[in-house]
Amino acid sequence: MAGIALSGVSKHFGAVEVIRDVSLDIQPGELVVFLGPSGSGKTTLLRMIAGLESIDEGTLTIDGVRSENLAPGRRNVAMVFQNYALYPHMTVAENMAFGLRNIRVAPDVIGQRIAEAARILEIEALLQRRPSQLSGGQRQRVAIGRAIVKEPKAFLFDEPLSNLDAALRARTRVELAELHQRLKSTMIYVTHDQVEAMTLADRIVILNNCRIEQMGSPVDVYARPASRFVATFVGSPAMNILPVTVSGSGDRLNARLTDGSLVELPGAPVNMDWRELGVRPESLTVVAEGNETSATATVVERLGERTLVYARLADGTQVTAQDRGLSSVKAGDAVRLKFDTAALHLFAADGSAWHAR
Repeated sequence: MAGIALSGVSKHFGAVEVIRDVSLDIQPGELVVFLGPSGSGKTTLLRMIAGLESIDEGTLTIDGVRSENLAPGRRNVAMVFQNYALYPHMTVAENMAFGLRNIRVAPDVIGQRIAEAARILEIEALLQRRPSQLSGGQRQRVAIGRAIVKEPKAFLFDEPLSNLDAALRARTRVELAELHQRLKSTMIYVTHDQVEAMTLADRIVILNNCRIEQMGSPVDVYARPASRFVATFVGSPAMNILPVTVSGSGDRLNARLTDGSLVELPGAPVNMDWRELGVRPESLTVVAEGNETSATATVVERLGERTLVYARLADGTQVTAQDRGLSSVKAGDAVRLKFDTAALHLFAADGSAWHAR
């Protein structure tokens, strides 16, 4: 278990900048998720830590040792790849042993490590099978087991669940969270799937345009997004972002939507160039009556425990709201929408953000 520190790290491929001045401290035993869209640099950053890509500028420290110039094998980290990378002609046990034999670990030690890893991952019955005889989830466990037997200082996961179907991905996600709790090892996990990030992470690092956009716990990132990008990227369905005109004074600011509706903004800072109002679907709810914002339901998505109502305001602005699970709303119905003023967000032209809580 080791801490990992990046300071002023940058990376270019020719004239193309892929990582820009990234600094990050990962604590021993922490599970950090790199989250971002395709092309944001998250996998490149992981490969730089592993030693599979060079660092053009900045420093990397692993367990207190400067490591940016060390060969991958000397960094004592284990990478779990998206495509499993198992040898098809070897059994599960032979795949797990291969790396240890290359560095001449004693056979009895190899056997002990394989047995322990198989016990942790519950794959004892699979040790004599070949990869072609395994399901996708079983192959992924073997790939993780091959990393565990190395007893690394840190585990690096590069979108390890992306090849699994939805149901298996959900189960394996929970298994990975339980594995981290058992091993208490330092782990870095790359994904573009926000559900994986919210489920697994002690801390999420959101990457966008080659740099870190925000770092924080899953709750912080969801409830207090640092930018408009984070607000729309984290959360499913995405946060509603509505153009507004903010007016008033003191603690009595109001946001006027483009359809003319007014939304109170208790506690919002004055003298800021607020341009957009953010509200998550669960904070924009369908109500039976009252002096609320009027809209027309266009699509109704029934999810059991809740109902999502995709609606259009009077001026055509599209929003996503939430209703109870047994909602009677149908497409085409007139609905009234209530804003939870304790859960609103404002975004300014300069990128500043304000959160009601």
